[in-house]
Amino acid sequence: MRAHSIIALTAFCTVSVGAARSAPARESAGKTRTYFIAADTVTWDYVPGGRDEIAGKPYADTAFFSKGKPQPVSTRYRKVLYREYTDSTFRTLKPRPPEWEHLGFLGPLIRGVVGDTIRVVFRNNGDRPYSVHPHGVLYDKSSEGVPYNDGTSGHDKADDGVPPGGTYTYIWPGPERAGPGPMDGSSVMWMYHSHVDEVRDINTGLFGPMIITARGKARSDGSPKDVDREIVASFMQVEEQDSWLANENLLPSADSLFSLGPKTNPSLPQDIYPWFSKFSINGFVHGSMPLTALTMRKGEHVRWYLMASTNDFDFHAPHWHGNTVILNGMRTDVAQLAMMQMSTAEMVPDNIGTWLFHCHVSFHNEEGMAVRYRVTP
Repeated sequence: MRAHSIIALTAFCTVSVGAARSAPARESAGKTRTYFIAADTVTWDYVPGGRDEIAGKPYADTAFFSKGKPQPVSTRYRKVLYREYTDSTFRTLKPRPPEWEHLGFLGPLIRGVVGDTIRVVFRNNGDRPYSVHPHGVLYDKSSEGVPYNDGTSGHDKADDGVPPGGTYTYIWPGPERAGPGPMDGSSVMWMYHSHVDEVRDINTGLFGPMIITARGKARSDGSPKDVDREIVASFMQVEEQDSWLANENLLPSADSLFSLGPKTNPSLPQDIYPWFSKFSINGFVHGSMPLTALTMRKGEHVRWYLMASTNDFDFHAPHWHGNTVILNGMRTDVAQLAMMQMSTAEMVPDNIGTWLFHCHVSFHNEEGMAVRYRVTP
């Protein structure tokens, strides 16, 4: 139960082709957990099924162009997303378990336990350099995944941006300070994302969650033993005009009265600005996340991991209808998130029904930053 800020620390890495280097000393010999993750170009639908499930009717949205003529707004966008594979061939996608379908367009869940080492074998299937930069865990300069003038060279720069078609292995040990603090529960969440061009990479879709569980408090798969259900909710203002794929996504039809290109200044076409900005929870808007993805039972211990993204209005106020949570040691039903902030809230639902979970910033809610969750007997 805490809020985290961006942290840059030190660790170690190996390249997928080349000699391995010995890891820094760890506090205990835990497991090495390996993940095969690729950056893939895919089509994402912000409203799968075409229904506004908050209003309970078919979804319909239009943008009004310079002469006031409405044009239907597409909900389908080309994105570059992190996706998990079964092995280093990157031929077979690893199925996402039903309890994690709610992650939507977020990258795969990465787990670790204090004392473990996380090994991410990253394949860039995109058409420009991307990386994987983690928060919270330990890493050295060859596993940071960020290009800047840090005085390093050679191997220590190879992680900064993996070229198209390239593969790189990031190594992140998980010491005590990567796990829960004194006022946390048995696990905490950190985010990971591409950081070659942070603004454009994240708006293109490269963003995901990582959960670290305390030593001695984890099941064999790394999940916390004292929690029945875990939910990750990323409140994100996605600026599609800042995506690397803006040319594909924002060009209107030939008969449009308004011509769009990448990086359009949002101060100019205010009448269609909502078309570019998607106020989503895990990539879903207007309640389009399947209700089955956020179903829990009365009396379960449910841990909610909350996070925000990087853009100007990524200040959020997540609000649970129907039930309350413990956040920062206090009882509440509204949380607060600033840009790139991470928080953990504990819920034991006692109120059966289908309930709204949304951002209480008024225009975020109006633009569709809302889903539903269900509590069953």
